[in-house]
Amino acid sequence: MDRVALRGLKARGHHGVFPKEREEGQTFIVDLVVGLDTRPAAADDDLAKTVHYGIVAEEVVAVVEGEPVNLIETLAERIAQACLKHEGVQEIEVCVHKPDAPITVPFDDVTVTITRSRV
Repeated sequence: MDRVALRGLKARGHHGVFPKEREEGQTFIVDLVVGLDTRPAAADDDLAKTVHYGIVAEEVVAVVEGEPVNLIETLAERIAQACLKHEGVQEIEVCVHKPDAPITVPFDDVTVTITRSRV
């Protein structure tokens, strides 16, 4: 299986379990690795035979900016399901970063990574 990666998609969302997170929102960063067969697109040099990563990026940002959820696990699942709606996408790895998570000790990042497939 071939891979198309999108790294560092940024969007502001209002996800979290604390009222301040819901009210003020924060930046979330999403990395995607899309699994698909790129041979048909490469053979014909045809965008219609692969995943349009620009459209995928816009849809992912819309999910992050959309309906708030408590957990980034839930957010990652919603992003994965949106990506799997694209014909040809066989597998998706989603990593959601929450660099401004409300943690009381110094840290660099919090991430949740999931992998989902059509099978």
